[in-house]
Amino acid sequence: MRIIVATIFPDFVKVVKEYGVIAQAIEKGKLDIQILNLRDFTHDKHRIVDDYPYGGGPGMVMKPEPFFELHDYCGRTFGEIYTVLTSPQGVTLNNKLAMELSKKKNLLILCGRYEGVDERVKNLVDLEISIGDYVLSGGELAAMVICDAVSRFVPGVVEEESVKRDSFYNDLLDHPHYTRPAEYRGMRVPDVLLSGDHEMVELWRTAESLKLTALRRPDLFLSREFSTQEKKALVWLLQELVRYVERRQDSPDPLSGSGKRW
Repeated sequence: MRIIVATIFPDFVKVVKEYGVIAQAIEKGKLDIQILNLRDFTHDKHRIVDDYPYGGGPGMVMKPEPFFELHDYCGRTFGEIYTVLTSPQGVTLNNKLAMELSKKKNLLILCGRYEGVDERVKNLVDLEISIGDYVLSGGELAAMVICDAVSRFVPGVVEEESVKRDSFYNDLLDHPHYTRPAEYRGMRVPDVLLSGDHEMVELWRTAESLKLTALRRPDLFLSREFSTQEKKALVWLLQELVRYVERRQDSPDPLSGSGKRW
């Protein structure tokens, strides 16, 4: 897959391709990220990419010509391209959308700046994408987020099993993770993870994923059709809850002296 980012700050964006799994994937030829400077597609000596808005008002608007000429160049150089524009008016980026974008052979990301881009630029755009309900100084950070999220689904960039365990891959939040030491400052790793029982480990992970999703994203939990493994995990969670309540009932209450308490 090839991702092309169009920006007036190429040095700002290029760090996305210089670290971590993306850098490794580029080195192995699994991924190609091209950073293009919009100013290279201007024709005046000052390489101007913005102008005052028609009708007046504050700020500047990005001119259409550099975007159209860059888009033409990409079409001639790379062939068919799918074009997105970073925009607060766009659809919100999520895991499903990132997965769909990873199937594109050539993905072009246009970064807006200032008060926005000339409306005519949107005739080049297949999709406008937002990364959240807040305002950034420009589209570069959003483009970098899109690059990272999309790249994870490109075969060979990240191990497939690792991707499948990520939050939101199957509309569930990820389970908790632990590593050595087994105990630190009185906080101990759950015994099930130290048991060597791989079936129970998977059941615990599924149960924790379901529990976290139900507590933090009930919208995802309530709309879910549960798999057989997830149903087993839910039964296990209910059994654990019953055992916990029974232990609470049977433990002595230091305030009342009663042997029962909730």
